[in-house]
Amino acid sequence: MVKIRLTRGGAKKRPFYHIIVTDSRSARDGRNIERLGFYNPVAAGGEKRVELNTERVKHWVGTGAQMSDKVALLYKEALKSADAPATAAA
Repeated sequence: MVKIRLTRGGAKKRPFYHIIVTDSRSARDGRNIERLGFYNPVAAGGEKRVELNTERVKHWVGTGAQMSDKVALLYKEALKSADAPATAAA
């Protein structure tokens, strides 16, 4: 089964996660199929917290990929932030 989940990077006590598409049997930081974006839980100032290619997520979910719980929350957040500038500009 194909999963959309987080893989950890960054330094000790400074986590940084990539949002990836991978086979569910591969290790957390192992081989991946495609990188869709990132999540920075300790973002400060002008740093972006979440960046996600929502079109590719829709594609993978349409082909049967399952999102982890955290990625589903981040996906909703990314959709809201994508809609916010469009409504503010109107």
